Amino acid sequence: MTRTAQGMLVTICCGILLALFPQSASAGTGADAVQTTLDLTELSPEELMKIEVATVYSASKFEQKVTEAPSSVSIVTADEIKKYGYRTLADILRSLRSFYITYDRNYSYVGIRGFGRSGDYNSRILLLVDGHRLNDNLYNAALLGTEFVIDIDLIDRVEVIRGPGSSLYGNNAFFAVINVITRRGRDLKGVELSSEAGSFDTYKGRLTYGENFRNGIEALISGTIYDSNGNHLFFKEFDTPATNNGVTDHTDYDRFRNTLAKFSYRDFILEGAYSSRTKGKASASFGVDFNDPRNKTTDTWWFVDLKFERNLGHQLDVMGRLFYDSCEFDGDFIYGGILNKPLGHGRWWGGEVKLAAKPIDGHKLVIGSEYLDNLRQQQEDFDVKPFKSFIDDSRRSSIWAVYLQDEFSIFRNLILNVGIRYDHYSTFGGTVNPRLALIYAPFAGTVFKLLYGSAFRAPNVLELYYNTPSSNQKANPDLGPEKIKTYEMIYEQYIGNKLRGTVTGYYYTIDGLIVQATDHVGGFMMYRNIENAEAKGIEVELEGKWHNGLTGRASYSFQDARNRATDQTLLNSPRHLAKMNLTVPLLRNKIFVGIEEQFTDSRKTRDGNYAKSFIVTNLTLFSQNLLKNLELSATLYNLFDYRYGDPVGTEHIQDIIQQDGRTFRFKLTYRF
Repeated sequence: MTRTAQGMLVTICCGILLALFPQSASAGTGADAVQTTLDLTELSPEELMKIEVATVYSASKFEQKVTEAPSSVSIVTADEIKKYGYRTLADILRSLRSFYITYDRNYSYVGIRGFGRSGDYNSRILLLVDGHRLNDNLYNAALLGTEFVIDIDLIDRVEVIRGPGSSLYGNNAFFAVINVITRRGRDLKGVELSSEAGSFDTYKGRLTYGENFRNGIEALISGTIYDSNGNHLFFKEFDTPATNNGVTDHTDYDRFRNTLAKFSYRDFILEGAYSSRTKGKASASFGVDFNDPRNKTTDTWWFVDLKFERNLGHQLDVMGRLFYDSCEFDGDFIYGGILNKPLGHGRWWGGEVKLAAKPIDGHKLVIGSEYLDNLRQQQEDFDVKPFKSFIDDSRRSSIWAVYLQDEFSIFRNLILNVGIRYDHYSTFGGTVNPRLALIYAPFAGTVFKLLYGSAFRAPNVLELYYNTPSSNQKANPDLGPEKIKTYEMIYEQYIGNKLRGTVTGYYYTIDGLIVQATDHVGGFMMYRNIENAEAKGIEVELEGKWHNGLTGRASYSFQDARNRATDQTLLNSPRHLAKMNLTVPLLRNKIFVGIEEQFTDSRKTRDGNYAKSFIVTNLTLFSQNLLKNLELSATLYNLFDYRYGDPVGTEHIQDIIQQDGRTFRFKLTYRF
């Protein structure tokens, strides 16, 4: 780490101390100012017991306190999304400890705990919306940027469950489970209109209607449109007269439209969503013609989900759901003026049944079963004119699974959580993944957790079946799943009802990572289970929340992730991450300023270079209740115009792609 980067890290840490250990937490002077102290001797036993603890659903598939969850949990609320000016789910994850985001000017890729492979489709996290799986059946992709299916304004909260989650969720719950909980009709009770304008001729509009009717029906319907011309870019790798001296314009455009409909009546919830996003390929990935605005990718997704949930009495809950999903990938790639069309078509349906019960005192049992039928998994690639087909492969597969979890209260302050799941794939067979957690609370506000879990990532159809001899690519239907084992220790400390501290230490090993390599027999490129990795790290976080509206969160993550064969640091793996979020009320309950600092250490690229460390500052001014039902916000992203780049995958000529400098956004939301 350079001296400049070290100075940045020191600056952030000082900011953490100043922001979250104030001598007094007040929005100003006057009788409303709330005085805060860290001296526990001033708190009575009754006050120590009145600790505000958030609840989470996704860690165990039932509602429980965060302190009792068998994992390290972060929750981001709709209020935080507004006050920090988050535009995408990627922005939200970027703000959390141990997470970092890589953007290649087409898709946003997530890294967590030192592991972040550009171009991996985010297949090592499980993404849910209201419990509905959003990883597709082609690439196991989780879409996080503007390509995310749901408008970010419709999010009520995001639950982030770190660590392996395959004991409950199966495939893709490798490093984390992310469950996006959407708003309900009762949250609006009318019409909400929102409009935005920002840098690069970016505009967005949303119209939402929500209501909770007297007959018991609750409804939310929303539609969004978005259009951005994108940035004017320079790539030194294309700095020749034949390629416009590396300058590209009108190729970074981004457009999407999406809708969400959500209805509930008694024990039933019917939810459906549609999204279509088109993105220009400004970076000329996969060797397409540089500076040609016809190069683009379009991702289209829709799903319908029907859920039934009822309490049958005698401490027995039943849940069942049926769903149908469709995804389409449509590319326009220009090579020497010829239009090439890579296409992906996915269709699948499935269902889940879950029972939650307390059969005897001290036990909370969850048992369930899932089935998934992949009706269509088709890959195509062809030149349009003159027509030439490179691949047209269509598959069908199925998955079934059963899982069991028991939360056993050994003593009033000691919980043992044991879970196990068996998944069977028609492609490679079965896999078993357990989870063990021991949770001990020796004192009020003090919690220790010891965790162990394993998880898997199944090979996707691209890795299994992509076979194009003309481009030296060979299929490998014998691929097996990647496996991870994680050991984790967590210490959580609540100080009064305003501060929460978390210290986490972890160690994980990964076996059978799928990488593209040369087949020594025929000399073809193919995907193989040949790489292993391990990592160890520490995460420290302090959160504060006061009644006058002052809130803060600061974290530091140390992560050392390495290839086990070479002992070399993994690519795109920052050793240090430091983050600070602070919301300060300027006018009580009306005007707030949100400040966000994010430090990311240097990262090694595929060509042996290093993307330098950087610090980004975001500043948001947010107002509510100045006029009835009106919200206004203005955000400056990368306030100090810091120049930095992200490492990218082998599909790019570049190994580092520069990110945007200072940008802005204005937003207005009005509720009728």
